[in-house]
Amino acid sequence: MSSHQKVPVLVTGGAGYIGSHAVLALKDAGWDVAVIDNLSTGFAFAVPDSVPLYEGDIGDTALLARIFAERGTAAILHFAGSIVVPESVERPLDYYHNNTAKSRTLIEAALAGGVRHIIFSSTAATYGAAQVSPIGEDTPTVPINPYGWSKLMTEQMLADAAAAHPFNYGVLRYFNVAGADPGARSGQSTAGATHLIKVACEAATGKRAGVSVFGTDFATPDGTGVRDYIHVSDLASAHVLALEALIAEPGVSFTMNCGYGRGFSVLEVLDAVDRVTGQTIARSFEPRRAGDPPELVSDPSRLRQALPWQPRHDDLDRIIADALQWEKRLSEIRPAH
Repeated sequence: MSSHQKVPVLVTGGAGYIGSHAVLALKDAGWDVAVIDNLSTGFAFAVPDSVPLYEGDIGDTALLARIFAERGTAAILHFAGSIVVPESVERPLDYYHNNTAKSRTLIEAALAGGVRHIIFSSTAATYGAAQVSPIGEDTPTVPINPYGWSKLMTEQMLADAAAAHPFNYGVLRYFNVAGADPGARSGQSTAGATHLIKVACEAATGKRAGVSVFGTDFATPDGTGVRDYIHVSDLASAHVLALEALIAEPGVSFTMNCGYGRGFSVLEVLDAVDRVTGQTIARSFEPRRAGDPPELVSDPSRLRQALPWQPRHDDLDRIIADALQWEKRLSEIRPAH
């Protein structure tokens, strides 16, 4: 791609886990990147020194207008949002405010500011408890928790706005994101994270006593939940390619799953962590969590057909090794208090 098509990009939530990896992928490919993040769950250290960080909220219309004017922003990668499923069940209105209402504000400000392309970080939770596996994009979207609904509502707003206004969008529905930048420049830094591989790596490095397995009576081969784990750096590279596609064909919008199309159970993941670390991590078996479907595995064939995406880290042990390397690095950046 020629350099004149590498337009200025604003990454919302760019100090968070997935957003910071997208920033790295964009920077590595020579894009002009800025970040907006309120640092409620993100970390300033996750944003490279060479990338402007606007500490503020995507609901702040005046700040957005200033950023768009200062940066000449032509595209947005929108990651900012709340992502904990059980919390969304307990605090649904917070999720509709932070994920849905603020996304509406962002889209409106983007249109007013001349932004022409938006990539939206969506989720397999939009499918709910899908009756098929693997899940294609045409699977009915019937979320079973407010988190999934809050994201699906934003997808609908993007579709309706793109029909009425001169911009295009790409919705990327992630399955389970894991791992860390292989160069240990970023990783999952959230305190109190609920993601299995993150939690297991904390246990492996002595930061917690063990791992809870939520649900052993699912209709899966070993009774534990099955998920499609994608390496965060492969996911980030898909975003860069998706952005290139939006710019190349400004009249075309799309929705695509991001996953490898293969599932691992909780017990298979924990066995792999034991294998990679040479340890036996303590496991405690707990009841299911509210809103957890038995199996979520993607059919990523649309992504593979539409974009020249070549996963480079499609290996469970590699995902765990990179996550573990980051967990150790995080101990140096942020010593235990």
